[in-house]
Amino acid sequence: MQSALPRREAVEYAAILQNFHILLEISPLFIAKPALSNFRNHPQRLPVQNNNILVVGGAGYIGSHTCLQLAAKGYQPVVYDNLSNGHEEFVKWGVLEKGDIRDRQRLDEVLARHKPRAILHFAAMIEVGESVKDPAAFYDNNVIGTLTLLSAALAAGIDAFVFSSTCATYGLPDSVPMDESHKQAPINPYGRTKWICEQALKDYGLYKGLRSVILRYFNAAGADFEGRIGEWHEPETHAIPLAIDAALGRREGFKVFGTDYDTRDGTCVRDYIHVLDLADAHVRAVDYLLEGGESVALNLGTGTGTTVKELLDAIEKVAKRPFNIGYAERREGDSTTLVANNDKARQVLGWEPQYDLAAITESAWNWHSRRNQGG
Repeated sequence: MQSALPRREAVEYAAILQNFHILLEISPLFIAKPALSNFRNHPQRLPVQNNNILVVGGAGYIGSHTCLQLAAKGYQPVVYDNLSNGHEEFVKWGVLEKGDIRDRQRLDEVLARHKPRAILHFAAMIEVGESVKDPAAFYDNNVIGTLTLLSAALAAGIDAFVFSSTCATYGLPDSVPMDESHKQAPINPYGRTKWICEQALKDYGLYKGLRSVILRYFNAAGADFEGRIGEWHEPETHAIPLAIDAALGRREGFKVFGTDYDTRDGTCVRDYIHVLDLADAHVRAVDYLLEGGESVALNLGTGTGTTVKELLDAIEKVAKRPFNIGYAERREGDSTTLVANNDKARQVLGWEPQYDLAAITESAWNWHSRRNQGG
């Protein structure tokens, strides 16, 4: 028999559920008659007066690199971020509007001021371990926040929306590489919050004509080659930054979890994709929607798997020094292999990953070794 939730958690969940139902009641999605998703049923589009694109979470890792690419392609990024995980110094290619995605009034103000042609939504809590410890916070931020943003977008007449999702929505793989038809059965609260947002986007598309591109990332890595921005999490939990910190002497070493997997060297296999390749896909997704493209979900990965040992060898090569590597038992929930089938993204967006593992580790090494942030 499951025990009851502690009182504090029960109160938090009750508050979130109340907010969720309020949003459902006030959202145009739930008070409008269904309409088929086609060009005739789209909301009236805004006159093209600018090239503004609202980048929600644009002060973060992937969002800031996407702003770089947007600006290079002639768009004007407008960053909306509460800076809880992002960094103000990463906002280099557009204005910063500080605000929370759950603040509808603030969103309405920003949308009215800048009149963006499309929205890119990166803002989310992403640490899987934290989602298990505090699922209430993840549902509040990721789900309630996204629903608030969607309602604000519809009210502003915006019908082009790019959503930052994850391969975590698939859960444990039935087959590898994984394509977009793979069943979605997320195994942690983080993955479930992203999956719920995907379902909301599908319904908003079906009933309100909001067209969206859902981008399911595999393992984002690397940094801007000029060293202007890069990966910076506090605390850090991602493999490449942790290994580089070990090589730089900022931590005692790097721990490998599990050496008995059914892979070529016994360690897990992951699909690492350069953050600039991810950013390029986002810009292409904006182009696609503004040209009238219909809603679609796409995997973003290279289609090539790298074992943990191969990753560490690549980092040692670029660091030109060995570092301490320890070994431990498998972690619960870790999949043996996660690799993307990216054929659909290539077909729909004309997208092609440009950078290999060497470029990923070299750009990451240059960023982390220059950044004066301790351990």
